[in-house]
Amino acid sequence: MCFDRTFPAGVMPDYARRLEAEGLDQLWVIEDCFFTAGVTLAATALAVTERLTVGIGIMPAVARTAAITAMEVATLANLAPGRFVAGIGHGVQDWMGQMGVRPASPLTALDETITAVRRLLAGEEVTAAGDYVTLDRVQLDQPPALVPPVIAGVQQAKSLALAGRVADGIILVEGAGPSYVEWSLAQAGRSADDLRVVTFTMLAVADDPREAYGWVAPFVAGLVAERRPAFTILPYFDEMAARVERDGPDGLVSMPAEWWREIGAIGTIDDAHAHIAALEASGVRSINVFPGPELDDALAQIPQVGALARR
Repeated sequence: MCFDRTFPAGVMPDYARRLEAEGLDQLWVIEDCFFTAGVTLAATALAVTERLTVGIGIMPAVARTAAITAMEVATLANLAPGRFVAGIGHGVQDWMGQMGVRPASPLTALDETITAVRRLLAGEEVTAAGDYVTLDRVQLDQPPALVPPVIAGVQQAKSLALAGRVADGIILVEGAGPSYVEWSLAQAGRSADDLRVVTFTMLAVADDPREAYGWVAPFVAGLVAERRPAFTILPYFDEMAARVERDGPDGLVSMPAEWWREIGAIGTIDDAHAHIAALEASGVRSINVFPGPELDDALAQIPQVGALARR
């Protein structure tokens, strides 16, 4: 499961322990500006658990220098060998602008950052004079004994192609279904066998599927309106967009069940199982439920997610 940006930092120890007790494998921390800090939350979760793998999705490439990012990742990896995954992405460009670090070329910034971080984690002495990463004989004093995966949180075709060249995997956010996974791997130019695929997945289950659709329709309508690539690659995207334009979120509630199963574990419990199975068949190694912004709702979902994991 994911730990939403809106959750109070102080609940992380209990949240992480609950996930581990439920038998879940991973916890992904959402780092969005200007909410809670992913590195601190990840360290807390690792410290209070023994088995849970913790990932950060994502650290913006330009929010920290490449050397500091490598130091943070190496420290977490050494605190809990084999239990940390580092996600790095572009970050929301408006937020980068607010901090005065918005790059003229987000692609170049991500390329240089991931490349430098991975070299530093491998124990290399790195000198670089790029557009966004400048290093002069930098070498980590304590590179990780077990180097963690560095994966790219990206969405668009060019960014996916970059990830395929320089990263260990990709993070695909809410709305990512099997069709988008397959499209993303094609853009990356790699197979699921050697590129780790992580998805953040919406979960809404009820005996009456229309009830479940209604819970998430406002959120999905927003993703459709912003033309998220996970939706635009679908053959029925134009119809989805027309429904939103005509009737708002209510227009999505009457969508065919197979459309809902494509974009999330949404509908009946059988629909949720079908979505998870389709993601696994497309090559996803890590499926993580993205909860709503209310902590109580997320806590109530933990047993549901545990049941899905044990299905």
